[in-house]
Amino acid sequence: MNDAVRQFTVAPDDDGIRVDRWFKRHLPDTSFTIVAKWARTGQLRLDGARVGPGDRVAAGQVLRVPPAEPVRADARPARQRPTLSEDEVAFAREMVIHKDDAALVLNKPPGLATQGGTKTTAHVDGLLDALSFEAEGRPKLVHRLDKDTSGALLVARTARAAAFFAKSFSGRSAKKVYWALVVGVPSIEDGTIDLPIAKQPGTGGEKMHVDEAEGQPARSRYRVIERAGNRAAWVELQPFTGRTHQLRVHMAAIGHPILGDGKYGGQAAFLTGGISRKMHLHARRIRVDHPDGGKIDVTAELPHHFAESLAGLGFDPAAGDNLPSDTPPPPTRETQKAKARAHAKTVRKARRGERRSRGPGAGRG
Repeated sequence: MNDAVRQFTVAPDDDGIRVDRWFKRHLPDTSFTIVAKWARTGQLRLDGARVGPGDRVAAGQVLRVPPAEPVRADARPARQRPTLSEDEVAFAREMVIHKDDAALVLNKPPGLATQGGTKTTAHVDGLLDALSFEAEGRPKLVHRLDKDTSGALLVARTARAAAFFAKSFSGRSAKKVYWALVVGVPSIEDGTIDLPIAKQPGTGGEKMHVDEAEGQPARSRYRVIERAGNRAAWVELQPFTGRTHQLRVHMAAIGHPILGDGKYGGQAAFLTGGISRKMHLHARRIRVDHPDGGKIDVTAELPHHFAESLAGLGFDPAAGDNLPSDTPPPPTRETQKAKARAHAKTVRKARRGERRSRGPGAGRG
C-alpha cells in the first residue's frame, strides 16, 4: 500500500465537475463511501480547504487525496457492466438523432429510464457503451428526462464536453422546449408559473409538491398552441429552473395536469374516447452552445402515442413549430415589482420638480 498523501492538479477537461465524479474518472477503485469519509474527516482538501463529494472543482486547483485505503480480503469485486446484445446496441444507436465530435442527442422513448435505480435495470446509462462509435471514452449523461417523458436527451462524448455542458445547464443557458397535452385549457394563453417545489413528505422523495414555505424556487413558462374546445390543450412548456418533475407539478398546480400523468393529476389526468393513457410530455427541442463554437439545435420527433393523440384531438402537428422561438418570457413577479417601484420613484421625482417650480414667485408676470 502507498502511504504517501497524493496530490492531483485538476485538468482542463475536468473543469466544473463534482468531486465524486472526479474520483469516478481518475480513481475508480475509490468508492463513494471512502470519498465521503475522507471529506467528513477533513482529509480531502482542494487548494488547502476542506471539500465535499458534491462540491465542484476548477481547472488548475490542487486536490489533496489521502493514501489509498487497504483492500479488505472479504471485499466484493467491482461489478462489471454487462455486455450488450446486438439488439441492445441496435436499439441504442437508433435513438441517435444528432452526432458530432463533442455530443450526441438521443430521442429517448417513453418508458425508458435515463439512469438505473431500485428495480430499474433498463436505462439509457446502461446503453452508453454502444454509443462510443470511433471515440475512445464512454459517453456521459449531462442531464436527464423522467422515465415516461420522451424526447431530446443530450449526451457528452468527452470529459471536456461534459464539463462544458454541465455549466450550460447549471447556468440556464441551455434551452429546452417541451410539448405537452394537458387536460382543460388555461385561461391565460401565455403565462409563467412561479411556484416553489419540495419533496412531498412521506413519499420517500418519489413525489414533489408545491411548498411556498420550504420549497426551492421553480419557474416555468407555458404557451397554448391549440385547444380542443374546453376538453384539452396542446401547450409548449419551457422550464427556467431544473427541479425534479417541475413541469408536471406546475401544470397540475394550475389545474391542468399533463394528459396521462396520474401521479400528479390523479384520475383527472385521463381522457376518454380512445386517447392513450400514456404520459404526453415530450422534450421537443434542445438548443445549447457547442464547446467548439456555434450551437447544437436539435428537434426530436414525437412518439407514436403522442402523434396519435394530436390527430385524435384534431390538432395540426405543424402548429407547434410555427410559434416564434425567441420571444422573451413574461416577467417574473420580482421584475414586475421592481418596475413598479422604479415607476413610482420616477413619478415622485416629477412631483417634487413640480412643487419646486410652484415656489414663491412662480407664475408672476
